[in-house]
Amino acid sequence: MANSVTAIPLHDRVIIRPATTEEKTAGGIIIPDTAREKPQKGTVVTAGPGKKMSR
Repeated sequence: MANSVTAIPLHDRVIIRPATTEEKTAGGIIIPDTAREKPQKGTVVTAGPGKKMSR
């Protein structure tokens, strides 16, 4: 998988690559895509420049 990012987030936004999820349980049962939970962990790919503070 390439590490190049063509999208640059604006302001204080970040782009996160979700962590992979298990496709099988310890007992060998295959989990379908519809029954999987959304990943709560990931890796930050890039971050925006931040917000501009006004005084």
